Amino acid sequence: MDKTRLGIGLVIGVLVVQTAATLLWDPDATLTGIALAFNAVAAVSTFLFVRRGGRAAWVVGGWCAGFFGWHVVGLGELAGWWTTGLDAAFLVGGEYQGSVVYQAVMATAAGFAVHLLLPRQRQVSAT
Repeated sequence: MDKTRLGIGLVIGVLVVQTAATLLWDPDATLTGIALAFNAVAAVSTFLFVRRGGRAAWVVGGWCAGFFGWHVVGLGELAGWWTTGLDAAFLVGGEYQGSVVYQAVMATAAGFAVHLLLPRQRQVSAT
């Protein structure tokens, strides 16, 4: 499996898990609506990325970077490293330990997706 397919698989996995968590746990109608809107736009971006044969990876990489940042903020909030006042938005099902694991797994998956999807500059040999 190549890096792009693995990255796309991670993006789809992140979107499915986030959407399921959003629908199963409803902290607030506004947060749910915002989360679903972000997930829908990211899903459309991913679909267009796949359809175009891998061009414009930076768009999907950008979404993944945003998801990575969100879950890192959530992990830091739950771990007590900083306070954002959004702790209720990061608790999944009202369970602290499960929420910490969820935030850590989602941050890792989104981070790897960014790593796999963003294009790399090719090294030019001097010989």
